[in-house]
Amino acid sequence: HVANFIKLAESGFYDGTIFHRTIPGFMIQGGCPDGTGMGGPGWQVDAEFNDTPHTRGVLSMARSQDVNSAGSQFFVCHGDAGFLDNQYTAFGRLVSGDEALDAIANAPTQPGGEGSKPVAPIKIEKAEVISVEA
Repeated sequence: HVANFIKLAESGFYDGTIFHRTIPGFMIQGGCPDGTGMGGPGWQVDAEFNDTPHTRGVLSMARSQDVNSAGSQFFVCHGDAGFLDNQYTAFGRLVSGDEALDAIANAPTQPGGEGSKPVAPIKIEKAEVISVEA
């Protein structure tokens, strides 16, 4: 998952994409090329469940009901979400940017459905890999 995420970021895949789902106290989700939550890169990555707890700031891969369906969509936990542990692949953690996480998570959302689509698009201008730690 780390290698997949880095490959997508370095290729510019995430540049200009939006956070299409934001739920305060839970998570913010992005990485869909069409902004609907249904798109991906054209391939899937098998699950790599681990012991990393889904706590605030943890980066994890989104997927469908199929545990091996992760591709490009990811989420960042805005709060603790232990019920996701060992069901989604956690592969990173925010080291800074808590204020940005809060701003995205608390952005006004549209009514209807689960009420998680931001009213105004929240775009990733450019995704950059600054350093990779083992």
